[in-house]
Amino acid sequence: MSSALLRSLRFMRAYWPYAVGAVGATLLSAGADLIGPQILRRIIDQGIQTGDIQLIFRLSAILLAVAVAGGVATFVQGFWSAKASHGAAFDMRNVIFDKLQRLGFAYHDRAQTGQLITRVTSDVDLVRDFVGGGLVQAISAVLLLVGAIVLLLRMNVALALVSFAVIPAVLAILLVFVRKLGPMFKLSQQKLATLNTVLQENVAGVRVVRAFAREGFERERYDVANTDLLETGLTVRTTVANAFPLLFGMGTIGVGFVTWVGAVQIVQGTLTVGELVAFTSYLFLLLQPIFIIGFGAQQIARAGASAERLFEILDAAEDVVEKADAEVLPKIDGRVEFRDVSLRYPGADRATLTDLSFSVAPDTTVAIVGATGSGKTSAVNLIPRFYDVSDGAVLIDGRDVREVTLPSLRSQIGVVMQDSVLFSGSVRDNIAYGRPDASEEDVVAAARAAQADAFVRELPDGYDTRVGERGIKLSGGQRQRIAIARALLVDPRLLIMDDSTSSVDSATEAALRVTLDELMAGRTSFIIAQRLTTAKKADLVIVMDQGRIVDSGTHAELLERSCLYAEIAASQLVGDERVEIPDACTLPEGGEL
Repeated sequence: MSSALLRSLRFMRAYWPYAVGAVGATLLSAGADLIGPQILRRIIDQGIQTGDIQLIFRLSAILLAVAVAGGVATFVQGFWSAKASHGAAFDMRNVIFDKLQRLGFAYHDRAQTGQLITRVTSDVDLVRDFVGGGLVQAISAVLLLVGAIVLLLRMNVALALVSFAVIPAVLAILLVFVRKLGPMFKLSQQKLATLNTVLQENVAGVRVVRAFAREGFERERYDVANTDLLETGLTVRTTVANAFPLLFGMGTIGVGFVTWVGAVQIVQGTLTVGELVAFTSYLFLLLQPIFIIGFGAQQIARAGASAERLFEILDAAEDVVEKADAEVLPKIDGRVEFRDVSLRYPGADRATLTDLSFSVAPDTTVAIVGATGSGKTSAVNLIPRFYDVSDGAVLIDGRDVREVTLPSLRSQIGVVMQDSVLFSGSVRDNIAYGRPDASEEDVVAAARAAQADAFVRELPDGYDTRVGERGIKLSGGQRQRIAIARALLVDPRLLIMDDSTSSVDSATEAALRVTLDELMAGRTSFIIAQRLTTAKKADLVIVMDQGRIVDSGTHAELLERSCLYAEIAASQLVGDERVEIPDACTLPEGGEL
């Protein structure tokens, strides 16, 4: 049994009364199985041989009662095992989900959704099957095995030794069998996870697939993953099919030898017919647990592979860890400082951010501009500590964000991400996600400020309209406005908007900008700006390129001295607006901008 599988047994602690009860019921069931052959021996030798009908009826009634007791014990064992195993699975899912909530963005950047879903569902179920069924069956098999060995030796040492002769061969087959199956089942679960990943991506991106007429490509991609899973499954089944005939064959050989030697002893008068029948019954009880272990071996191997995959998540290092002595961050003023900040993502071969240093006073609006991939989003993600800096420090009101508790930090920061993620539920639920106790008036006010109230009221059920999974029933601009309302409702002292108006039209953006300008007053705001209409009104503009700050200042100051900023501005400002390129800059091909 793998160490991961043994570790999974700790989830049974909370359900130990059921587990102990199941083991007790197993003892009763095993006892009934072991008593039965002795009663049968007496029926044959003392009842049938002597013609004692009363004894036959009495012993038959006792045999029936023992069989009923064994059946009831088996039922109780199954019921209590199910209670314990499903409870353990419930706790496993909760612990794994909680771990996934704590793991940093860096982990989720690397992980595949399909892989994680498979582990929380299929892998947990396979471990549960072992804990609830396989483990109890293994205990029952061991008890039967020990009991049968003891009774066989007490009844007839010579026959017992004959029957024991096949056990080493059976155990050798089982050992080879289990060693082969473990890696196979792990590979099978990986193939299933790959299939789930393809399925999840296809369902999530079905509109893109159809827009580009790539149904055939996706069907082929799914077929390849499905074929890989099929081939792995067939390999497993072939291994099982090859092993069990050998096990049954060895058992049959053992029964044959015992029957032959026992028949000789009956002829010689050293063994009775009843004793041979009882002995043969015990021999089956000896082989039955071995076969149970054989059947359970594949379950153990499969559960072991799944347990390893579960503990890969549970043992994963948390990139962002709250210190044991972290203090609660009091209500902030909004001063933000970056001191020589560098960031290298886990597994990356080079730094994404290098030596970022700047200080922002409270109530300041900061626009961060730069080409795609320049590090703008990475920089603002360090403020709520979605990632930890590799070097340097990020401070809020002079306190290192690593020294305060995460809830007290993030609860004072409103974030509108580049990808406006909504959850299945109503529009109201999504707006109030960060403040579920918000009143109806506050929800509507936030929606109105985000220019969302008008379109929400036109929806079939208004604020009670279900938005569908990932907000699929809404347009990109509508999702973005709800995401902005969600951030505004928590009334953050510090606001981060990552290209949050990129999906709205110009008219909506203009109306939204007026409202946001009012809302940003009295807050420290960081805005990643693709449109420089935002930068023009910002108190401070930070220009980034290749993970470094190349310049900072106001819009007007940067137009006078920054070639990169002037080039960005010239590519966006049209109409009556004119951008003068600083004299030191080289004009791009095409002449004056």
